[in-house]
Amino acid sequence: MKLKNLTALLTNTLGTPVNQSMLALSLGITRQTISNRIKNDSELTVSELSKIEKYFNVNLTNQAKGLSSDEIVIDYYPDVFASCGNGAIIFSEEKECVLMPRRFFTTYSRTKSYSMIHARGDSMSPFINNDDKLIIEHSDGEQIVDNKVYVFCYKDEFFVKRLSKNVDEVIVKSDNPIYSSRIISSKDLKELNIIGMVVGMLRTI
Repeated sequence: MKLKNLTALLTNTLGTPVNQSMLALSLGITRQTISNRIKNDSELTVSELSKIEKYFNVNLTNQAKGLSSDEIVIDYYPDVFASCGNGAIIFSEEKECVLMPRRFFTTYSRTKSYSMIHARGDSMSPFINNDDKLIIEHSDGEQIVDNKVYVFCYKDEFFVKRLSKNVDEVIVKSDNPIYSSRIISSKDLKELNIIGMVVGMLRTI
């Protein structure tokens, strides 16, 4: 079993978030070691799995057998918000691993990485409402696809907007007609960092 999958499995089994510090404590290693192993897509040994089962008092072997091949492990940042309005502050970079059914993704690739954050504001309504959870397919330097919705950082603030690319500028559009479009000119494009495209959403009821 991969270590990144274990975090999500424990969170779902226990019904409470399990973070890297808790995993490190259960294995008697440092949090940084856990973080490095997750980044390297490390596998758990049988003895490590046994230690974790004993520490959390769960049977992970049977739980893992019940996992659907249609479930995808993604990073969830419960305290990170992308603004649909005038820019939002990132309050925390603490993350959890969660299992997400494939049906929530409009597109999915095993070669891509994904995460989930919250939306804040109403300028993308009705497509995105305040506090909806957004599934992001992280950008790897790809060109902007016109009229797709992206999460991006501009001048140290995070936004979720519909983007279109001209030769030397990017047009930033809102779905809510009461908000006007804006243009990021060529001289300011260096301050634009595309985080990724929105490829799924969990609606807040």
